[in-house]
Amino acid sequence: MAKGRFKNKYKIIIGAIVSIGCLIGIIYSVFKILNWKENVEDNQNIKEQIEDNNIIATDEDEEDASYDIDFNSLKEQNTDTIAYLKVNGTCIDYIVVKGYNNSYYLNHNFNKEYNIAGWIFADYHNTFDNTDRNIIIYGHNMEDGSMFGTLQSILYKDWYGNTDNHKVILVTEQGQYEYKVFSTYSIEAEDYYINTQFYNNDEFNKFVNILKSRSIYDYGTEVSGEDKILTLSSCIGDGTMRVVLHAKLIESE
Repeated sequence: MAKGRFKNKYKIIIGAIVSIGCLIGIIYSVFKILNWKENVEDNQNIKEQIEDNNIIATDEDEEDASYDIDFNSLKEQNTDTIAYLKVNGTCIDYIVVKGYNNSYYLNHNFNKEYNIAGWIFADYHNTFDNTDRNIIIYGHNMEDGSMFGTLQSILYKDWYGNTDNHKVILVTEQGQYEYKVFSTYSIEAEDYYINTQFYNNDEFNKFVNILKSRSIYDYGTEVSGEDKILTLSSCIGDGTMRVVLHAKLIESE
């Protein structure tokens, strides 16, 4: 009888521990969801404040719009400000920063506050002095579509089948640059396409030919060893894959 009572008490204790564990898990999950929502809202507020005070588009059609960016004002807020990026056919329309490494802005926003959504940032190896052969910009694939959450649109025919979407605008303190997409694809996480240093034009030409061969769609854009390109990269799926866009510089103002 005593042994049976001991077993019953043991089951009750185990049941209580499991219940408490489940309750803690639920509370933690709710906290994470609320924290995620708060971080996303914070970044949206920052984005709107930046747009209202620092970005002016001309009254021309959006396809041919020019952008006047108040970099001096933005740098007073964050000295890491380096560019403005807009990708047609997506919600990507952000000021870009560049830190001293490629990890800080994975979990810090434009105001340098801790934020799980991070911010849109350029590879710290890039100089933005008009000598970069491959400018690389990263952003999180956020479920609400913020940051690079809509970059995965490039994998679908509705996006790449529309030639209006093949245009990317990058604005720096040196001027406004127009790029034309030449490759879009998804791939396992790697560091090949984030190369920024090339010994000569032949090496760069081989590099871009490999990038073109990966594309899920033939954009008909010729790229040579003398060109300059822009690369956008984000996680996709469970985080082990990357969605990537490459575009060739075709015009600068």
